[in-house]
Amino acid sequence: MASLSPRTHAHSNVLSRPDPLQQHPYHNMTSTSSEIEIAAQHLAKAKRIVILTGAGISTAAGIPDFRSPTSGLYAKLAPLKLPFPEAIFHISYFTHTPEPFYAIAKARHPRCLKPTRSHAFLGLLARKGLLHFLFTQNTDGLEENAFVPADKMLAVHGNWKTQRCHKCNTPYPDELMKKAIAMREVPYCLDAKCKGAVKPDVVFFGQSLPAAFDEKEKMVAEADLVIVMGTSLKVAPCSRLPRLAREGVPRILINMESAGDFGTRPEDVQILGSCDDGLEKLADLLGWSDELDSLWAAAAKEEPTDDEEEISLDECINRLVQKNQGKQVSDGHKRMLETHLQSKFAHVLRSS
Repeated sequence: MASLSPRTHAHSNVLSRPDPLQQHPYHNMTSTSSEIEIAAQHLAKAKRIVILTGAGISTAAGIPDFRSPTSGLYAKLAPLKLPFPEAIFHISYFTHTPEPFYAIAKARHPRCLKPTRSHAFLGLLARKGLLHFLFTQNTDGLEENAFVPADKMLAVHGNWKTQRCHKCNTPYPDELMKKAIAMREVPYCLDAKCKGAVKPDVVFFGQSLPAAFDEKEKMVAEADLVIVMGTSLKVAPCSRLPRLAREGVPRILINMESAGDFGTRPEDVQILGSCDDGLEKLADLLGWSDELDSLWAAAAKEEPTDDEEEISLDECINRLVQKNQGKQVSDGHKRMLETHLQSKFAHVLRSS
C-alpha cells in the first residue's frame, strides 16, 4: 500500500505548453483561442470526467493552502519551530506531540465552512452525469456538502467527520471531540489503560491511504477528460494520478501555478489563477452560469452554528507560542523522553 511521505520533493520544471494550433487533435481552433476556451471545448465533448482536487479549491472558504510562500499553512507555522513544516500532520510527531495539531484545529475545523463555487462546479458535473469519479485530497468534506454523491468520490486523506484513538482505534464521541477542539485541548482515549491521543480520521503523513485507492485509481484510465484543480501535485501517491490518463486524453490544470508534468502532452491545458475564477469563466462559456449560481447558493445555505468564539489561524499559533515561552522542552518531547527512559531502564529496575 502506498503511503504519504513526510517530505515529498517537487517535480522538476515542466515544459511550456505546446502550441495548440499545431498539435491539438480535437478541435479546429483560431489563433485567438484561449486556454479557457480550449478547456470549455473539452468539457462540452466529455462524458467521463475524472477530477483530482487539492487545497486550492477550499481557500475561498477560509482554509489556507499548504505551500503558498507567505499565506500558506506551512509558512504560518514557522513560529512553532517544528522539526519540519509537515511534522504537524505526521503520525510519528503526533504520537508524542499532538498539542500543535489541536492548537490550530479550531481554526481549520470544517464544521462552519461553506462550499465554494469550485465545490459547486463539482456538484454540477455530477448532476449533469459527467462526473466519472472525484479524488479529493482535502479533509473538509465540502464536496459532499455541494451535492457530489458519496459513491462518486474518494476522500483520499480521510475527513473530520469521525475520530478515534490513534493507538487502540477506539472510537471517540463527537460531542467530546467538539468540546476538545473548542477548548484547543488534546482529547485522550477513554480507555484508562490506553490514554492515547485521539485523532480525527484523516490520513497523516506516514499512514496508509484507504484500501479503496488502489482500486479507484484505475478509473483515471477510463476518463475521456482529466481535470486537476487546486493542487501542487507534490504529495504522493495522488501526484501520479494525472499521469495515468491515456495518451490523447485531454488534461486540464486549474491552479495558481503549473504543477506536475502538465505541459508535456500536446492535449494539456493550463488555466493559471484561482480555481473559483477559472471555473466561473468555464461555466459562462458553457452556458452553465445560472445553474452554477443556483447550486452554489443551495450548497452555501446558512445553517445554525454554535455560539463560539471565532479565532483565526494566526491567533491559534500565537497562543501556543506564548504558552510554550520559557519551556526548554515541549510537553510532547518531555513525554517522549520520559517514555524512552522508562523503557530503557525497565530491565535495570526489574533486576534490582
